[in-house]
Amino acid sequence: MSIRWRDAMSHALYGPDGFFVAGSGPADHFRTSVHASPAFATALLRLLTQVDAALGHPPRLDVVDVGAGRGELLRSLAGGAVGVSGEPAHSGRSGLIPPWSGFPETLTPTASARRSPDDPSLVADRPALAERVRFTAVEYASRPENLPDEINWVSEIPDEITGLLIATEWLDNVPLDVAVHTADGWRYVLVDPDSGAESIGELVSPTDLGWLTTWWPGPASPRDADRDLTGGSTSTDATSGSGSGFGAARPAQGSSLTARSRPGCPETPHSDHRAEIGRPRDEAWANAVRKISRGLAVAVDYGHLKTGRPVDGTLTGYRGGRQVPPVPDGSSDVTAHVAMDSVASAGAAVARCAYSLVLQREALRALGADGGRPPLSLAGTDPVGYVRALAAASAVAELTDPAGLGGHWWLRQPVGIPLGPAVAR
Repeated sequence: MSIRWRDAMSHALYGPDGFFVAGSGPADHFRTSVHASPAFATALLRLLTQVDAALGHPPRLDVVDVGAGRGELLRSLAGGAVGVSGEPAHSGRSGLIPPWSGFPETLTPTASARRSPDDPSLVADRPALAERVRFTAVEYASRPENLPDEINWVSEIPDEITGLLIATEWLDNVPLDVAVHTADGWRYVLVDPDSGAESIGELVSPTDLGWLTTWWPGPASPRDADRDLTGGSTSTDATSGSGSGFGAARPAQGSSLTARSRPGCPETPHSDHRAEIGRPRDEAWANAVRKISRGLAVAVDYGHLKTGRPVDGTLTGYRGGRQVPPVPDGSSDVTAHVAMDSVASAGAAVARCAYSLVLQREALRALGADGGRPPLSLAGTDPVGYVRALAAASAVAELTDPAGLGGHWWLRQPVGIPLGPAVAR
């Protein structure tokens, strides 16, 4: 029986035996920035200290990871980055992220002394960040074994967050409907969950038609120039090409590269234009932003803007490190790129504050990860250190590669706090 894609994705990904609920987790099937290099977590740690300062160092600082997989990112933050030595992983010798002047307080478990900016002679004691931070993973799967006790595990985003909410490749898996443009307008695409075969269904609802009209122009509609609708800033220098995504990360840039065009994939109903209706993702992001009392929401995902929507859509699947046809039977990931400007607009409407939208390579470089090679002179004085730094620089280079993970978008939505620029100046 054929059903709408949103219903098929919901069951395939989040049903009792769904792809993200059962099994060993997404890390066995595709590679994200979290898995690529510890430098990603180190950069987020730096961002966390910036948020902490903007909040005035609150007694409790939340770090909420939405779509946490099996807790890999929070393990890194709570374990290697925070709890062991008390020092963020920013050694220049390691090459992960070089030290920079004015780096915020280290995450030691002891209280730190700070002089009051109003009275230099006055010393004020404040618990260090490690004592104030609270980690929460949001995921439908059961809590993994051996997860550190300090990581809370829940199935819904908690209320009244003060701190940092992170959503790394979450929005691309929020189920959505697919539509095709026909002679009488946009119609839903139906799919057989067992085979992936598609057929054309009824005309889209007025609500979905409104979203398509605003955010995904049909073939006869002029494409508006990219503009900031909410006071946020966008980066528009994304490369148009994308990698194949096979055996590594999912492709970062929106394009017509989908498994549906591969041999052996069920036929797609004929249409001159295909669209993925991102309204559920707008709603999901707006709800996440709404949960923040004060702080910052960050979405890291691969997507596209209104001026470059892919004509054939981006719906595809991943299993075992390879791109496969998007058959929603629960055996593989089913994903589609994110309409980042639409999502950003929805979040900004809730926060009533401007967002920033830049590519990952820009965001990471602003946080100190540039992937630069270590100086050749180090090879003569410390050969082992040089090799280690070179390997670490290569890992950072993967995170900032514009044809891969570096082409992901970083959407930063402040809530009730000022925040500096998302790119290096």
